[in-house]
Amino acid sequence: MSGDEPQSGAGPKLVTVVIDGREFRVEPGRNMLDVALSMGFDLPFFCWHPVMGSIGACRQCAVRLVWTGRDGAEKSEIAMACMTEAQEGTRIVIDDEEAVRFRARMIELMMMSHPHDCPVCDEGGECHLQDMTVMTGHTYRRYRGLKRTFRNQDLGPFVTHELNRCITCYRCTRLYNDYAGGHDFGVFGLRHQVYFGRETDGTLESEFSGNLIEVCPTGVFDDKMLAHHYSRKWDLQTAPSVCPHCGLGCNTTPGARYGELRRVLSRYNRDINKMFLCDRGRFGYAFVNAPQRIRATRVAWRPVSMIADGDATRVSVRRERALDAAASLLRGRRLLGIGSPRTSLEANYALRTLVGPDRFYLGMSDTDYDLVAAVLEIARGGRTRLGALADVQHADAVFILGEDVTNTAPMLDLTVRTWLRLRPTAEEERVDISRWNDAAIGRAKRREPSPLWIAAPHATKLDEVAGETWRAAPADIARLALAAAHELEPAAGEVPGLSYEERARVVRWADALRASRRPLVVCGTTNGSQAVLRAAAALAETGGAALVLTVPESNSVGLRMIGGGRLSQAIAAVARGEADAVVSLDNDLRRRAASLLVDDLFVHEAHIVALAALEGSITRRADVVLPAPTFAESTGTFVNNEGRAQRSFSVLAPEDETQEEWRWIRDLTERLGRQEARGWRDVDDVTAALEMELPQFRGVGAAAPSSDWRRGGCKVARQPQRWSGRTATDADVTVFEPAPVADPDSALAFSLEGLSPAEAPAALLPRVWSAGWNSGNGLHKLQEEVGGPLRGGPSGTRLLDGAGRAQPLPAAPAPPAFRARDDDFVLVPLHHIFGSDDLSMHTPGIAERAPQPYIAVNGEDAARLELKEGDWLELWMPWLDVRAGFRLVPSLPSGVAGVPVGLAGMPYVPLPGHGRLTRIQAPPSPTGGPS
Repeated sequence: MSGDEPQSGAGPKLVTVVIDGREFRVEPGRNMLDVALSMGFDLPFFCWHPVMGSIGACRQCAVRLVWTGRDGAEKSEIAMACMTEAQEGTRIVIDDEEAVRFRARMIELMMMSHPHDCPVCDEGGECHLQDMTVMTGHTYRRYRGLKRTFRNQDLGPFVTHELNRCITCYRCTRLYNDYAGGHDFGVFGLRHQVYFGRETDGTLESEFSGNLIEVCPTGVFDDKMLAHHYSRKWDLQTAPSVCPHCGLGCNTTPGARYGELRRVLSRYNRDINKMFLCDRGRFGYAFVNAPQRIRATRVAWRPVSMIADGDATRVSVRRERALDAAASLLRGRRLLGIGSPRTSLEANYALRTLVGPDRFYLGMSDTDYDLVAAVLEIARGGRTRLGALADVQHADAVFILGEDVTNTAPMLDLTVRTWLRLRPTAEEERVDISRWNDAAIGRAKRREPSPLWIAAPHATKLDEVAGETWRAAPADIARLALAAAHELEPAAGEVPGLSYEERARVVRWADALRASRRPLVVCGTTNGSQAVLRAAAALAETGGAALVLTVPESNSVGLRMIGGGRLSQAIAAVARGEADAVVSLDNDLRRRAASLLVDDLFVHEAHIVALAALEGSITRRADVVLPAPTFAESTGTFVNNEGRAQRSFSVLAPEDETQEEWRWIRDLTERLGRQEARGWRDVDDVTAALEMELPQFRGVGAAAPSSDWRRGGCKVARQPQRWSGRTATDADVTVFEPAPVADPDSALAFSLEGLSPAEAPAALLPRVWSAGWNSGNGLHKLQEEVGGPLRGGPSGTRLLDGAGRAQPLPAAPAPPAFRARDDDFVLVPLHHIFGSDDLSMHTPGIAERAPQPYIAVNGEDAARLELKEGDWLELWMPWLDVRAGFRLVPSLPSGVAGVPVGLAGMPYVPLPGHGRLTRIQAPPSPTGGPS
């Protein structure tokens, strides 16, 4: 905020600071580097980070600090801007001759042992060290002595290690250990040597290790997956996108070259993932380039429903013939459509239009169907607003009920850890420690109790930073939440049958909520229990807490908002002969229903048309397969866990016969002689039709500028201005430069000609770049202020905020207390960040870290079943038996068994549930199926 801008509202009192002779009115408590960058000044830095704050290690932001002494004389000294607090009258000079010389000398010292290997360095083109070297004027190396050298380590499949480029800014260890909670990486010192790495070679264990690539200002840590198919950073075509691997909707920037997706970076969103990503979101993109991709239309010579799996003779045919074949199969038949929670709103709505609202079914498990419906009921019916990840940062106590967020919503884990690090404490306020002073914060935090409370069926990685944890069956977790709600508000229903120990725990939780000014409750659908979900909502409403709920997939909320029948009802309709043709969106139904039920689709004489990007159980037995795009090749809208609609844009133009699902469906409706989709020319037309027909989606079109948005007649360029090879990339086909591929669905161009990132609206920002700032460290150039929103309007729009909240939620009934039984186990889901998501399993490094199928029990139950390491278990449920290896999980309560979700080789098990466990002889491989 400049001095020309009047102070408004009841916001914080502003102070006047002076930078290079210009006055600015700013919030007190910020450091002067933050202020200078926010006001548009260029000042070099390395160790300071907009999230992690300052430690004053690199000495690169030196300025002259000027003040008036007690004797009235003007005094000054060289000071570090990142360690200087903005107070009334603070005056600094950036262009001071001595400060400029000091900064140049410091970077010259840093570069003495640097290998100067820019031409072969993977960081070249977006290296912060390059930018700062140029900014300080250091252009000639005078040192001719021996350089310090290090042995590099193998850090696993994701991150490279080249320590000779290190400038000891300490960003890596601060992020990995202090914020991400890692323990296997650190800084080692011996005499004058400082080494950043592991004790021994080995894969980095943290789920957030890939963020080292972005926080490192040099090329010490780089993307090993990109190195396998490397392209210079200025040759990568980029676009704003949304991560497809969970329901949080983290923003990403995928980069592509030569028709391949080459890497994924985090994209700044203040309300969701800020500037970080989990490793699954960063490295789980290999499915886009996988050999299992469907690139051509296919038609079976004869109906697949009449022959065994794999016996059909299929041929690739031209697009028009495939559409004709699909139309002939569907014409005059009773259609049924199965949508997908990982495809866009537009794709699902188009399928609903084709088959009709009454014959549209949601391709999610029955458990997810009910749980996501409960999330929407809570959002629409209660007085509690669904919170975003950003709301965690404003809390003073967090209560997690039933969720293992590290594995189900990983960025929520990192958000909670960051909150624990940065939250103001009583001691910090007493001694006036500023939020940016990271070194002082770290020392103070070690003396403060944690305000994080966790109740879950098993141990989670967040337990190590929690103030209190409790392991219990889902029913008992629900009882805890409802009893705490009753303790806070006696009008809430009482929970009978609490033991003395349970009563004491309830009082502790209720007292912690009562003492909090801004409590926040975290729960979700991935624990599988409606009782826990509704109890968490009741506790949040009674305790005046914010509520953050997780959901399984990238568009689970959007699909459930569209509405439709259950997957089991769709399968039953085919079995009863009520449908004789099925159209399915990109979906592996065996992950969402028992294989016995899914196979029912194929044993009846129903024709199947599959729109899919990857081969799967449906495509192998479909009559017609139409190739659909991945997130990298399509533009569409996704609704995340908080009800925020976000537009994801294609970074690659669809190739071969691939096209968006809604375009396939539009073409099918035209061949069927129907008019509903005839006017759909671009994705905005589909979105407008969706808004018109379904009022719950009013405003979804405001998630991003429309495809006809222009500034000065120009679109936003996906390619950097330095993008090379515009005539060479197609030289094997033509010597002429081809015209850029047209993109009718967005205001982004597949070209280097167009608007730069600085001229783009926030929702269309394709990458972080500004003149003189080629790396992501120049983000402040595109923000309203450091840590603030992006310039150019919002990115995304919340759809559930308009719901009325005059009445409280209906009272949630207390479930009976859990009692362990010898012959019956309660089955709870166990999720794995590496393994439970099938898309990311196409990445070899992720597949290597995924566990084998197993069934888990605690030590007491293992002794009772006479289990030892290497034994196998058989799980029996009605119509289903599963055989897998035994795993000991001591934190599980007695009578509770853990069943992993989504692992390769593990059949679908409806969870939570009940089943019998018996010890068996080890079969040759994990098996499961109908019994």
